[in-house]
Amino acid sequence: MVETAHALSALGLDVVTFNFLYTEHKRRIPDRAPLLESCYRAAIATVGREVDSARSQLFIGGKSMGGRIATHVAAADGDLPIKGLVLLGYPLHPPGRPDQRRDKHLPAIQQPMLFVQGSRDAFGTPAELEPVLAALPRKATLHVIPGGDHSFKVTRADRAERAAINADLYRTVVEWITSI
Repeated sequence: MVETAHALSALGLDVVTFNFLYTEHKRRIPDRAPLLESCYRAAIATVGREVDSARSQLFIGGKSMGGRIATHVAAADGDLPIKGLVLLGYPLHPPGRPDQRRDKHLPAIQQPMLFVQGSRDAFGTPAELEPVLAALPRKATLHVIPGGDHSFKVTRADRAERAAINADLYRTVVEWITSI
């Protein structure tokens, strides 16, 4: 996420990252959802106070669980001052458990959403995500990383190919945010 934040910042976005409390306390097991959501809300409030651009153009999101928690926060409070959500590797379900979906709250989100998903993501492939997004009351955009796994890594990618994949990802995020 830090590499992604630096790249997006270099492309002109103001980007803020934060750690959930469990990582700050060097624990491997995430906290329960209410504590994760509380931490995310605190980050939104702090960024809204401290970052000028966030007062008018705040986008939230994250990678995997961070993105999922962002969606829970947005779904629970439609009055949050956010313009959209950027979700990198959305964990639609645990690996190997497609029956344990994590999408019931998504229709409550009022802001546009960008989902960036690897085509081989064990937490939910684009094919699994497409019908979920098509059923949402608001438009959601899906950007697929061909051959990418949950971390967007492709098999046998050389350094130049990896750089091109990352550049495409960063450009997609910036263009989508700019379009909103």
